[in-house]
Amino acid sequence: MIDEFAKDNLHGRLRRDREALLWKLDGLSEYDARRPLTATGTNLLGLVKHVANVEARYFGEVFGRPSPERLSRWQDSDGSDQWATEDETRDQIIGFYRRTWEHSDATINELPLDAPGHVPWWPEPYTDTNLFAVMVHVLGESIRHAGHADILREGLDGRTGLRAEHEKGIDEEARAAHCARIEQAARSAAPIKAQRSSHMT
Repeated sequence: MIDEFAKDNLHGRLRRDREALLWKLDGLSEYDARRPLTATGTNLLGLVKHVANVEARYFGEVFGRPSPERLSRWQDSDGSDQWATEDETRDQIIGFYRRTWEHSDATINELPLDAPGHVPWWPEPYTDTNLFAVMVHVLGESIRHAGHADILREGLDGRTGLRAEHEKGIDEEARAAHCARIEQAARSAAPIKAQRSSHMT
């Protein structure tokens, strides 16, 4: 009974975070969905492509159920699984992600939590694992990258939240006042820390 509860809980959270990640692309221009937004080139469409590849491999080949799709090269030194090339459309990447969900969900639904899996790219002695460990790992990856997407989208146009229905109108004045309070607290704390440090030397 606890196994089914754990499985349903993990699976439900994974479904929620998949949708949250895709929502971060809504309403963005092609340029904003693809452009590098950090010093390392992180971008929103690239996050979706990467997470789709993660799911496809972990819920596919790890359990001897390879994805029916041709997968892009993964974790290359150029990070090519984390950005969209000129000839990859947004619809193609989103479509691949959604089809991957179906394949992943079939693996999750059909196998018990203790079903054995093999992850050849994990270090020994962790290469032999099970569905429970893989679900936790993939959920962690999905949450991590959904968090990246939260920050990137907020930086682009100020939109926040898990889904559109959770978002309220942006009160720019309230946000500015809130940030000003935080800035003031940071500036006030800096001299206090410097003063404490000088007393300790």
